[in-house]
Amino acid sequence: MSIWSSIVSVILPPRCALTGEIVDRPGMISATAWASLTFIAPPCCHSCGVPFDVDHDDLDIENISYMQCGACLSHPPAFDQSRSAIVYNDGSRDLVLAFKHGDQTHLTVTFTPWLQTIVAQQHWNADLIIPVPLHWTRLFKRRYNQSALLAKSLSDVTNIPATMFALKRKRATESQGHLSAKDREENVKGAFFIPDQYQDLIKDKKIILIDDVLTTGATVNECAKILKKCGVSDVMVLTIARAVRDGMAA
Repeated sequence: MSIWSSIVSVILPPRCALTGEIVDRPGMISATAWASLTFIAPPCCHSCGVPFDVDHDDLDIENISYMQCGACLSHPPAFDQSRSAIVYNDGSRDLVLAFKHGDQTHLTVTFTPWLQTIVAQQHWNADLIIPVPLHWTRLFKRRYNQSALLAKSLSDVTNIPATMFALKRKRATESQGHLSAKDREENVKGAFFIPDQYQDLIKDKKIILIDDVLTTGATVNECAKILKKCGVSDVMVLTIARAVRDGMAA
């Protein structure tokens, strides 16, 4: 750490975005905040990554990694796999929202190692990393795309190239927060496109698609449909957090 950085840290010590406690460096979270997080671990759905609520003593070790949840069996997603680091719940909500809406962009350094670990564990030998885009009107208001920040940071640590503009929104969609699962699908239907200059770049490629939170999966599924339509061979979805219905969490 430089002398100037040391002076700044004394005057304005870095604090946990969730609890406000002083931490060693920007982006770190306190022990209190860490204890409130629920990290997602196997067993989980092979496709969407939702954790299974099962007795570990009853697991079929050989086949558990290929099991799918009922939702994916009845309505297979357009993406090939999806994984998230933590459960989106009371313990993580403020942390994620601070990053997404609260200008706490330094949390990129908190989340990136979590995402990097998933990529390594899943053996995702991807060719490109692409963030879920914001419409330009929302980007203008927010001033940054949190998914793009994650994509760039993950690219830096994995050496997988990231392209920020291969996927774009053609219209400003309504906020998904208050919509039902069906309405979310309708809201994002036809909202994305691949600019002509990027279509050859992504053809036959394995893509990691980055977003912040997976709720129903409507947004990333619509993105995956467009990517697959343009020739992408595999789409792996990666998010910080995902919502889990009661009774489904491990």
